[in-house]
Amino acid sequence: MTDERSTIAFPRVDLQPASGQIDPGGISVLKNFLLSTATAAILAISMPLGASAADLIAIMTPSHDNPFFKAESEGAAAKAKELGYDTLILVHDDDANKQSQMFDTAIARGAKAIILDNAGAAATTAAVQKAKDAKIPTFLIDREINESGIAVSQIVSNNYQGAQLGAEEFVKLMEEKGPYAELVGREADTNAGIRSGGYHDVIDQYPDLKLVAKQSANWSQTEAFEKMQTILQANPEIKGVISGNDTMAMGAWAALEAAGRKDVIVVGFDGSNDVRDSIKAGGIKATVLQPAYRQAQLAVEQAKAYLDTGKTGAEEKQLMDCVLINADNADKLETFLLKD
Repeated sequence: MTDERSTIAFPRVDLQPASGQIDPGGISVLKNFLLSTATAAILAISMPLGASAADLIAIMTPSHDNPFFKAESEGAAAKAKELGYDTLILVHDDDANKQSQMFDTAIARGAKAIILDNAGAAATTAAVQKAKDAKIPTFLIDREINESGIAVSQIVSNNYQGAQLGAEEFVKLMEEKGPYAELVGREADTNAGIRSGGYHDVIDQYPDLKLVAKQSANWSQTEAFEKMQTILQANPEIKGVISGNDTMAMGAWAALEAAGRKDVIVVGFDGSNDVRDSIKAGGIKATVLQPAYRQAQLAVEQAKAYLDTGKTGAEEKQLMDCVLINADNADKLETFLLKD
């Protein structure tokens, strides 16, 4: 029988060069080789045969400068770790080209699943299809895409229901009358249109509420600050502002404070800690909580179920109801989660 045991081939080290002196460099080479060989032997003994890194889940969101998207990423990552997955955290900054490159990265890294808050409903379809063609399922959160049957799950907040909640509170706070402005989100984002539609289906029933300005601030606090300054200059009589998200609401409130207009009613949408604190301090009056953290965790749970069984146990499109946040319950809100 042939002996197939492996042998270690030591390097040839010249310890005594032609000068007859011992070469310290040769001793160093031999010493380093022996140490590295011993380390490799220890690793070979301690690592089980066939062991590998945990399966990878890629998590893609817009910028973490927005606490909503940061909460999504953190919620998904925490649940993935709990379920035994490694994570690849990526940020596309609402740039569809960057998002496409991130999909390429996830595919090249051998991701088992992708959790995505997308960079535009129309622009994202091709990227999700690319992942599907590579046998990598995508689970959407917060924002839908225009097609069905490409992503495995589309888990979104019931933006229309939430917008109606916010609009009803706004009407109440405005006492059903007065000039107001609306700050709209990024126009390519489906949610921007849905929320605006939900607002107006309620507010437009009150003829004494007059819309004097409607501008997009692209979900940005800085843009909202600038747009609010311009709106105030043109409409100093304004009594209220309803915003498509909390980040824009914070920008609007900062502009109003700077102008000495703390009397203006501001209502946001998202349920951020920043707006919670403003509500408690008597600034912004209300917001609408969409459960970003839980939504992201649910997507990871469904990814695991799908990877394990080929099913999620749910329909592709899933709606999660929103909750009104005002002075009555703001102290129970923490990181897009309403505590009991």
